[in-house]
Amino acid sequence: MKNLKKISFLGLLMALVISCTTMKNDTNGAVSGKVESIESGKDGYTAKITTDKKEVYFATISIVNVGGPQNYKQVKIGDVVSVKGEKWKTDDENHIKVTEIVSVK
Repeated sequence: MKNLKKISFLGLLMALVISCTTMKNDTNGAVSGKVESIESGKDGYTAKITTDKKEVYFATISIVNVGGPQNYKQVKIGDVVSVKGEKWKTDDENHIKVTEIVSVK
């Protein structure tokens, strides 16, 4: 009986560990859409991007995260952008830490 409890506990623990490791952030996510607003920050800005599917993402764009000033671009409200980076979701918001600005139109 003790062994059965130990095996059951071990199985439950393994299931928990496996489920937690599959809930990682999307490190190679991409977002494309129209810039709706911009909020300036210390070394960059956060752009609110609305996709064609009406999803809203808050894209954090900083000089450090895009690899330096040579890769950094300032977008404007109304621009259509495509960015790549680490995506994550809070309770009611989608976010992306931009590591590459693919295009600005």
